[in-house]
This record gives sequence, structure tokens and C-alpha cells, in this order.
Amino acid sequence: MYITVNDNELYYEVHGNPEGDVIFFIHGAPGLGDCRGDIKAFSQLGDQYRLVFMDMRGSGRSEGKPPFTHEQWTADIEAVRQELVGAPIKILGGSYGGFLTLEYAIRYPDSVTHVLLRDTAASSEFDQLSIDRALESGIPGITEENMTRLFEGKVYSDEDLKELFTLIQPLYTVEYDEEAVKKRLEQIYYRHETHNYAFRYNKPAFDLIDQLSSIQVPTLVTVGRHDWVTPVVCSETIAEHVPDSELVIFENSGHSPQLEENEKYLELVRSFLKEHAVSGKA
Repeated sequence: MYITVNDNELYYEVHGNPEGDVIFFIHGAPGLGDCRGDIKAFSQLGDQYRLVFMDMRGSGRSEGKPPFTHEQWTADIEAVRQELVGAPIKILGGSYGGFLTLEYAIRYPDSVTHVLLRDTAASSEFDQLSIDRALESGIPGITEENMTRLFEGKVYSDEDLKELFTLIQPLYTVEYDEEAVKKRLEQIYYRHETHNYAFRYNKPAFDLIDQLSSIQVPTLVTVGRHDWVTPVVCSETIAEHVPDSELVIFENSGHSPQLEENEKYLELVRSFLKEHAVSGKA
């Protein structure tokens, strides 16, 4: 389905229990990601919760009117919440979607009851560590020049973005399924303008560390032990600064424990929300 908010049409899907508490899912990888990965990972939660998935402005099937700022993206989330729900929500964001989830919780504290984070960071402090890990991997084709272009938002075209993203796929998971990855790469909506804006303009100034203490709701922080792009230290930093937070490290995962250890991950989400139920509700 489509909804127009802030003069931009967004693609979204609502799954699960229409009477359940609402969880919003915020995907990562602007210009590469969309809600399909979260639908695959989290649909089973629909037996209890109402699940709202969306393609962010400039990604997937959504319209791409600039700007692609964190302020705009979080304003879009808030507009969708007001339109579809009205009441406060639980929000789960992974990777770059975690950046936006943190920022949303800070900007709109009255709109959130629980924050769930997956393989993300609260600043760009560790970007060079990610680049170094890629360069040290020995994967053919990975060079300092092309990793720097990717991380600095200087990708030439959609095709260039696809080629660079293809190169780094073996870094993302503990067990690499080449055929499954090839299939997924062909299904991605490549939108290099969105990626470039996010990495060239948003990320250099991204630093929420000093604001994390303002998040006063229960917060689950998860990360794969072998995550190369948002290493464990990034999640440890978040957990150190958010007052009511719990850190869980998935020992057999890379950047996507919600897929690599799916059953265990869903069990954790359920138990966390049950433990931190609001007014008798999960």
C-alpha cells in the first residue's frame, strides 16, 4: 500500500494481529534497503503484534523527493505513526535504520514505548574500523579507493552501487550462501542518489552519544559478534549510555542476527517485550 506524508509517497505494509500492540520496523542501507528483509525476519511476530513495515523516502518502492536527512526521515516515520496508529509505538531499527530509530526516540520521546536496535551505532566514530576490516579481508576487488567512495557517498551510478555492494557481500554473514546472495542482489532497488546523500552529508555529522541518556524507555541493543560494518563496540557504547538498556550479542552472526539466528532472535524480542510490558500489555 502507499501513503503520502510530507509531500512524498511511501510504500508500506501492515501485517499481523490488528488488535496487537504496534511495532514499526525501520530498514537500513538507504538507497539499497527496503522493508522486505524485515518482513522475512519478523513476520512471525504477527501472531501477537501489529507489524508496520515501510520503505523509507528514496529507498525501495517509495518516492524519492529530497531531502534525505535524518530530520526528514524521522518526520516521515512520525507522520506515518500519526496516520496509521495515533498511539505510541514500539520501534525496531537495524543498521542505518538504527541510526534513525535512535534519532526518532530522541526527537519524538512521547511517540515511543520501547526501542529495539539491531547492529547499529550512535556515531560515525568507527567507520574507519569498518573500512580497515574490509581491506584486511583479502576479498578480490576490494580496494581502499572503492571502499572510501562507498563510505563517503561518492558512488557514480546505480550500477556502480550494485558493483560495490556485490563486492562486500561475503563480509556480512558468518556462513556465506553465494547463490542466495546473487538472487537477492538482483532484486534490490538501487538508488545511488539516496545512498550518496546519506553517506556524504548525514554520516559525517552523525553523533548522538551525548543525547542517548535522554532515551527513557526500555531499550534492547543487539549485535552479531562478527559484524564488520557496525562492530560490537558500537552497540556496547549505546548500551553504556542509554539508562534502561540491555545488550545481547549473538555469537554466531555477522551483521544480520535477525536472519542468521532467526529463532533465537525472535525469542529474545518476545521475552524482552513481555518483561518490559506497559500497563499489563506486552
